[in-house]
Amino acid sequence: MNELNISTIIAQNRREKAMTQEQLASYMGVSKASVSKWETGQSYPDITFLPQLATLFNISIDQLMGYSPQMTKEEIRKLYQRFAKSFSEEPLEDVLEKLRETERKYYSCFPLLYQLAVLRLNHFMLTEDRNHQLEILAEADAICERIVAESGDPFLSKEALSLQAMFSLMSQKPERVLELLGEDIRPMSSDETGLAQAYLMLGNADEARRVTQVAAYQHLLIFMSTATTLLSLQPNQFELLLKRLLITGETFELEKLHPNTMALLYLQGAQGYCQKLMGETDPEPEKAASEALGLLKKYTDLCTSGFFPYSLHGDDLFTDLDSWFADFDLGNGYPRSEKVIRESMLQGVEQNPFFKVLEDREEFRKIVSALKANLIS
Repeated sequence: MNELNISTIIAQNRREKAMTQEQLASYMGVSKASVSKWETGQSYPDITFLPQLATLFNISIDQLMGYSPQMTKEEIRKLYQRFAKSFSEEPLEDVLEKLRETERKYYSCFPLLYQLAVLRLNHFMLTEDRNHQLEILAEADAICERIVAESGDPFLSKEALSLQAMFSLMSQKPERVLELLGEDIRPMSSDETGLAQAYLMLGNADEARRVTQVAAYQHLLIFMSTATTLLSLQPNQFELLLKRLLITGETFELEKLHPNTMALLYLQGAQGYCQKLMGETDPEPEKAASEALGLLKKYTDLCTSGFFPYSLHGDDLFTDLDSWFADFDLGNGYPRSEKVIRESMLQGVEQNPFFKVLEDREEFRKIVSALKANLIS
């Protein structure tokens, strides 16, 4: 929403109609001095004059006042990036208050409100006070509740509902997740297949390829994410699944294509081996410790040399992704500032309770030192 600039708009439209201040004053039934004050911002027209002025200039009253309750995608993107940067430079509560002010100002701009909720999800952990964390998540949840109820946008409402499920997980409310998402697993959409076939029938092979590439890329990342979660749920198949995931990641060169996916896999794999050590059930504890340290070394190398500057991009296989990324609400950048990301990378190892079993090992201390030296300036 732009600041009200009715004075400039009156002056501009009067000139476009080749009217003098005297002529406009006569038309409106006011003095020339009144028109002059309107145009210099010293006073505003009485509210009863607005319909008459809007009719004269052939514009809406909102246009006359320079008012828009919505923001463009580019404006939302820039505002998000500005807030993400603020989270790394300013006190948390100060930034949160700015988010609240923005929410009040753009009360019906639902795409923006969604991103304000995402900002809270990506930064609520900046406070160590658990009650404060829950308050931040509750604020974000309330925003999404209103998006679902009032936006009238099916896609945005679905995204907001998924975000609410995330908030519920973070707030330790699993029953609410089931209530929000339902307990049944629905088949994945195959819309992209129909789209690709339609483009082929229209003779547009380039667009058919682009749609299919985007779908394949998304399915690849979804598989890697869900299977990485499965590592902790199938302890008897842990090493077999980890092996297959590492092979998949290497095959598709995910360290370059989507390094965050591989960083999470290395971390989750290392945690899995440490769980074996913590449970004292592994017949080869030294082998488990060695595997965990090897994965942490991969994590460290990736975080300190192949991660920044971060941006979503295609590669030699996925050649048509860049235009798709460019159309994202937040562009092809990361939803948190680089400083916050670097700190979280270090915390993922240094403050991870699973890795306490490695604290006495020199290799682990070297890994933590390398992360500190290369991530935290």
